[in-house]
Amino acid sequence: MSGTDRLVADLTRTRRESPEKIAEALRRRRRRPLLGASGRLFLIAADHPARGVLRAGRDPLAMADRGELLRRLLVALGRPGVDGLLATPDVVEDLALLGALDEKVVFGSMNRGGLASAVYELDDRFTAYTAEAISAAGLDGGKMMARVADDDPGSARTLVGCADAIGDLAERGLPAMVEVFASRVKNGRAENVDAPEALARAVQVVSGLGTTSAYTWLKLPVVSEMERVLRATTLPVVLLGGDPGDRVDGVYRSWEEAMAVPQVVGLVVGRALLYPEDGDLARAVDEAASILAARPAR
Repeated sequence: MSGTDRLVADLTRTRRESPEKIAEALRRRRRRPLLGASGRLFLIAADHPARGVLRAGRDPLAMADRGELLRRLLVALGRPGVDGLLATPDVVEDLALLGALDEKVVFGSMNRGGLASAVYELDDRFTAYTAEAISAAGLDGGKMMARVADDDPGSARTLVGCADAIGDLAERGLPAMVEVFASRVKNGRAENVDAPEALARAVQVVSGLGTTSAYTWLKLPVVSEMERVLRATTLPVVLLGGDPGDRVDGVYRSWEEAMAVPQVVGLVVGRALLYPEDGDLARAVDEAASILAARPAR
């Protein structure tokens, strides 16, 4: 039996025979402040599978192998400079049982109902964590996605859901990390619009969601004229990674350039680091961490 097979077998046995150990592992987790001495935040994202996004690079089912995903997450979370994790309950609980979340920041992913490529993708309902569950599990914040699209009523329902979740988290003193896209429907499918004007508008819309913005952070893609986009808000911003394919060097440069803007406080990256084209996961994570280390927050 391989190491990943044994890992999966042990987790499944615990879930089958002693499910109460999940809550115990979360209660025992040693916590840390949201931001360290550098004022930066570097999280590894692993909430893609719950939205049906399994592709990484050339492999359409890369993230479908849970044992391999967990192995890669254990490596990434163990690298210097990595502050923590962003994931859905299943992944968070697996890693809590493995003891991998001590002294790590953990954000729970909340709305995963807008499945990738589904006709209802922009109706992104809250199907994972709630603010109450995030607080009860002792997590450090909640993450949600808001895609601003003028041509699909599902986007409006998602904005309402995000507004409610932002308020629920704020009542508990917990940050809401909102992933923002400008989107549209083309040939029956949702697609993101990278034009800086469209993203700046979406940022303005999302910044105003909820009963308070005191605990709201934004998670933004890096687009052209990024500094112009960032002028649209005073909220703290983390940059997302996506799947860069063979454009890795350009993506790293774009992170480095955006890190000079004072609103940007960190990175939240998943597939780009967990499944690098050259297969060297540790090197990919370390290179991203070095970008943050080179530019302490102002």
